[in-house]
Amino acid sequence: MSNLETAPAELVCRGGEPVEAGVDVLTARDVPMGGPRGMRVRRTLPQRARSLIGAWCFADHYGPLDPSAGGMDLPPHPHTGLQTVTWLFAGEVEHRDSLGTHSLVHPGELNLMTSGHGICHSEVSTPATTVLHGAQLWVALPEAHRHGARDFHHHVPTPVDLDGATARVFLGELAGETSPVPTFTPLLGAEIVLEPGARVRLPVAREYEHGVLVDTGSVVVAGMRLAPSDLGYVAPGESMVELSNVDSRAARVLLLGGVPFGEDIVMWWNFVGRTHDEIVAFRESWEAESDQFGRIGGYRGKLSRLPAPALPNARLTPRRHP
Repeated sequence: MSNLETAPAELVCRGGEPVEAGVDVLTARDVPMGGPRGMRVRRTLPQRARSLIGAWCFADHYGPLDPSAGGMDLPPHPHTGLQTVTWLFAGEVEHRDSLGTHSLVHPGELNLMTSGHGICHSEVSTPATTVLHGAQLWVALPEAHRHGARDFHHHVPTPVDLDGATARVFLGELAGETSPVPTFTPLLGAEIVLEPGARVRLPVAREYEHGVLVDTGSVVVAGMRLAPSDLGYVAPGESMVELSNVDSRAARVLLLGGVPFGEDIVMWWNFVGRTHDEIVAFRESWEAESDQFGRIGGYRGKLSRLPAPALPNARLTPRRHP
């Protein structure tokens, strides 16, 4: 997915800073995506309270919505220094990228695209989609791999029974299930659906920090009640994450985790880099239609490519964790 804000936030995110134990609740902000009829998303990462959870650096949550009132139609747009993770709860999205990939993603399936030094892609909800509902996540690439090659993986995780809940592990390892999809830092990504009144205790890596993003229902994490679109942050040091569904209907969450990211990143629009000047260079390269990002065939939208917004008048400044 592209960040279509006309004035995207200027971020220098610092990773690996210590925090006190407990659960911090991050509330989402509503962001319009591409004009008054464009889809709206609820963004929980990044924000002033927290920029990163492990290498997870961006989290948008959208729907359920009627595509006829403004579905997903994202023209070719660029990325650098990150991986995009597309995860659907309902609907169907068509993906094309400059690696030559043409893929359809459905609920319970993972599309993971690695930008490396530069890639462009488009994402469009298909005509068959009557309800669009899902999450778009980004993972920052570490210095050793951010200038690497483009890549793409599609994976359908096997549901795991947790006695009162079901998990689908799309990245990393949880509940004895390991995703075969490669990542460049230790990560966890899983969808968990809890039955009404269910409580599950999940063994997790003690060195990871975790985020619980609630899609539906009301879920208690370590004594803290989370509403839909809330993201509960759990600091490293916990060997168990307990989830309790206190609703009378099923609840669904995404559990995200990873080792605290030890590098500072600059994130602006659809680029992840390390310095202000590097971001400027990425933007100039995209606007010049250079070979850094490649080309896409088959996209039939109104725009052949998404133009980059104007850069801020000031240099990007650091934004620290609390």
